[in-house]
Amino acid sequence: MSEGSGGRPPAFGQVVIGPPGSGKTTYCHAMREFLARVGRRVSVVNLDPANEALPCPCELDIAQLVTLPDVMGSLGLGPNGGLLYCMEYLETNVDWLQERLEGLKGHYVLFDCPGQVELYTHHSSLKNVFAHLAKWNFRLAAVHLVDSHYCTDPGKFISVLCTSLSTMLHVELPHVNVLSKMDLIEQYGKLAFNLDYYTEVLDLSYLVDHLASDPFFRNYRRLNEKLVEVIEDYSLVSFVPLNVQDKESMRQVMQAVDKANGYSFGDQEHRSLEALMSAAVGADFHFSSTLAVQEKYVQSQDKAVEEEVMDL
Repeated sequence: MSEGSGGRPPAFGQVVIGPPGSGKTTYCHAMREFLARVGRRVSVVNLDPANEALPCPCELDIAQLVTLPDVMGSLGLGPNGGLLYCMEYLETNVDWLQERLEGLKGHYVLFDCPGQVELYTHHSSLKNVFAHLAKWNFRLAAVHLVDSHYCTDPGKFISVLCTSLSTMLHVELPHVNVLSKMDLIEQYGKLAFNLDYYTEVLDLSYLVDHLASDPFFRNYRRLNEKLVEVIEDYSLVSFVPLNVQDKESMRQVMQAVDKANGYSFGDQEHRSLEALMSAAVGADFHFSSTLAVQEKYVQSQDKAVEEEVMDL
């Protein structure tokens, strides 16, 4: 594989994005431990100036450059405006980031990003930082985390699909959408459809029909139909289910990301033919993983029904 500009060898990594509370920091540190077990040298870079309580040390922290409390205090900005200013400040001082990343040569890098949705749908600063990383020969994939509890609410799930599509189009990186906290999904309520309906984003007309049964959403059927048409016309959005406590689930996400950023076909690891083939047919593994999660979910639902029957 050829070296990039300035003679820097290719570096691989993930930019971990998503709404607040979707589990980005938890994912970064769980993925760090998982990748370290398979022999990769992994570093975590915190790009969230509001992330003050990091569960584990990071090799590089944006707090060394700027923090949200300092910006809010000195400029009189609120949390949202302050966070946008921090990202613009990072973009202006991108040389600071480049200099410190030089110390992480040979590392697989996980970039833990802020949770403000606007940064990934229409604001340009973080997108431009990603573009700089690409110029420095980083081969990145965007890992977009979405809390799985949105699957239990059809209206919210349509909103998540629109946000995911907008993020994919704006960020302009190879993209992997992830439904996080799958181990908690049974606590959120019963799904209207099988889990693969949500992960593969199948015929969304059923979702519109399901919404129409609600008197509130019935008045907005035409709007929902048009939103669904936009999502289906692009045909880009699908999800990988994730439970960070399940090694098999982590492996599925790792394979999806490795395919997206090209790591599977690089020379950083000596891989067997079997490993390469598993990456080439990742969709089959993704399907198997979804079936496994669906089976656990169905079993938990069946158990709940049995307990209700026993109580009667």
